[in-house]
Amino acid sequence: MRIVLVGPPGAGKGTQATRLAEKLRVPHISTGDLFRANISQQTELGKLAKSYMDAGNLVPDEVTIAMAKDRMEQPDAERGFLLDGFPRNVSQAGALDELLTTEGIKLDAVLDLEAPEEEVVKRIAGRRICRNDSAHVFHVTYKKPAQDDVCDVCGGELYQRDDDTEETVRTRLEVYHTQTEPIIDYYKAQGLVVTIEAMGPVDEVTGRALAALKREGDDQ
Repeated sequence: MRIVLVGPPGAGKGTQATRLAEKLRVPHISTGDLFRANISQQTELGKLAKSYMDAGNLVPDEVTIAMAKDRMEQPDAERGFLLDGFPRNVSQAGALDELLTTEGIKLDAVLDLEAPEEEVVKRIAGRRICRNDSAHVFHVTYKKPAQDDVCDVCGGELYQRDDDTEETVRTRLEVYHTQTEPIIDYYKAQGLVVTIEAMGPVDEVTGRALAALKREGDDQ
């Protein structure tokens, strides 16, 4: 299957993308991973992207699109892929359509993870990370440490990342509403959008998504 995953910050896209890609046996193609891989491997696209980033500028759509194209043409993506973080706006969505049409393939579904805005803010702003190991993550409401601001695993200090503050989260949500959310209407016009309730245990959300994709496949 060829799937695009969308949703606001804090909806659990990264977690669900990894789980769904594994279940569907397709590669999880993340924009962040694409940038890191191209920059670390010093590809021409990576060097170009880094030049913009070092200058404090946004990487142009055409560079992001070229990276995605190169990744989707890899052998492991022949039977499908799950795109996470791309397309990020309607312009990129149009470019993806053109690319897929050229290749004679099409998207099967666009999964829209929905979560109430205030819950998203609560999820992210309550997150606390261990200074010793960023894999140790706690939450002031959902996963409290035994002792405030102390990691249960290693005893390290727990802190709130700068981009996890409520003010920053609300700014990220505004960017999402302005730039990315319009692609949902773009894909709705093509009959591709499948809305998934993103609240609840991780396993339940994954189950909802897989069931929705199965129904979508049965209807086609």
